[in-house]
Amino acid sequence: MLQDTIAAISTAAVDGAISIIRMSGNDAIDIADRLTSIDLTKKASHTISYGFIIDPITKEEVDEVLISVFHAPKTFTCEDIVEINCHGGRFITKKILQLCLAQGARLAEAGEFTRRAFLHGRIDLTQAEAINDMIMADTNVNARLAMHGIKGSVKALLDPLISTMLDMIANIEVNIDYPEYDDVEQLTNEKLLPKAQVWLKKIDEILDKANSGQMLKEGIKTAIIGKPNVGKSSLLNALLEEDKAIVTDIAGTTRDIVEGRIHLSGLTLHLIDTAGIRETEDVVEQIGIQRSIKAIEEAQLVIVVLDGSREIDAEDEKLLALAKDKTHIVVYNKSDLKQHEGICISAAKGEIQPLLDKIHELYDHHQLVVEEPLLTNERQISQMLKAKQSMLQAIQAMNMQMTLDLVAIDIQDAYTALKEILGEVHHEDLLDTLFSNFCLGK
Repeated sequence: MLQDTIAAISTAAVDGAISIIRMSGNDAIDIADRLTSIDLTKKASHTISYGFIIDPITKEEVDEVLISVFHAPKTFTCEDIVEINCHGGRFITKKILQLCLAQGARLAEAGEFTRRAFLHGRIDLTQAEAINDMIMADTNVNARLAMHGIKGSVKALLDPLISTMLDMIANIEVNIDYPEYDDVEQLTNEKLLPKAQVWLKKIDEILDKANSGQMLKEGIKTAIIGKPNVGKSSLLNALLEEDKAIVTDIAGTTRDIVEGRIHLSGLTLHLIDTAGIRETEDVVEQIGIQRSIKAIEEAQLVIVVLDGSREIDAEDEKLLALAKDKTHIVVYNKSDLKQHEGICISAAKGEIQPLLDKIHELYDHHQLVVEEPLLTNERQISQMLKAKQSMLQAIQAMNMQMTLDLVAIDIQDAYTALKEILGEVHHEDLLDTLFSNFCLGK
C-alpha cells in the first residue's frame, strides 16, 4: 500500500478562489509532469512553478496552475509530493484530480497522507492526532493544545517516564541473568519500590493535568437545574443568545434535556437545560426528571437556579443537596423583584454577567495547563491509566515480596502502554480507526 502514489483534493469541496490537489508517492512527480506544460522532473525541491494542466488525450489546456514540488525525504510524508494549486471551482478541481488518477495515482483514503507520515517515522501518533485536532479546533484553547501536540510535546512528556522504566527493567534483567557479578547492583524490592512510587506520582500529576485539559478541550458539562418555572430555560437562552428552549409561565414546560454549547473567552460550556425537578404524577414529566437527575450525576458543573422572588423552600433544599458534592454555582433568578445575597441575575432580561464572572473565577486557573505538555484525548489518557494500573500491580508484587522476574512483567506492561500512546507499539485496527476520522487529502 505504501508503494502506491496517492492523490486527493486537500481543500474544502466548495467553490472558492483556490483548490489544491495533493499527490504523494514515488510516481507523484512523473504523473504531474505528464499533465503539465513544464518539465517538473528538473525542478528543485520546495519550488513553485507556473504552467498549465493539459489533458494528455485531447491536448486541451484545462487550467492555469501553480505546481509545488517537494522531493523525498524532506517532505510531510517522507515521499515525493506534488501540490497542484488550481482555480477553486469544484468542477475544475475534480477534473484535475481525475486526470491524476487516470495517469496512475490512487485516490487517497481518509487521513492517508498523515498516516504515511506516521508510518515513515516523520511524526508519532500523538502528533498525527494533534494535526486532526488543529483542523477541528473551534477555540483558541483547542488550537493552542493542538499546536503543542504538533510540536511533539507529548513525546517530550513521556520520554523521561519511558527511560525510567527501561532502566528499571534493564537492572532487573541484569540481576536475574548475572547474579554472580559482584559489581552489579543487587536490586531488592526495597530499592525498586521508591523508584516505582516516584514514577507513579508523576503519572498522577500528568493525569490530573490531562483531565483539566480535556475539560477545556471538550467543554465543561454544565447542568442547569431548578424547580419548574424558575427561569432555567430563560437562562439557557440568555447564555446561548438564542431562543433554543421554550419559555412559558406553565410549570413543567421542559420535559426533556435541551442542550447547547457556548464559548466564554477560552472556556467552552456544554450546557444542559434539565426538566424542572419536583413531585409530579405526570408520567412523561417523571421520565424527564429522572433524566435530569442523571444529567446532574454526569455534570462537571451544576448551576442551581432559585426563584429570587420567593423564599427557599423544601424542594429548593433538595436541589441544593443534589448539587452539594459537585462543583456548583447557586444563582437567584428574577433578582430584579427581590434582593438576595449571592449571585443574582435576571435571565429574562439577559442580565447574567455575575454568573459569567463566577464561572471564570472557578475555571480560569485550568487554562494554565494549556501552556504545558498534555495528553489530549481519551485514547492517550486510557493508555496512561493502563500504565498506572500495571505499575500499581508491580508495586503490589513488591510489597508481597514476589520475585523480581514477576515484578518485571508488570513494569514491562506499563512500558508497552506508554509506547502505545506514541504509536511505537500499535495495531493496524487502531490506525484504521484513528485515521478514518481525518479529512480526505490530509
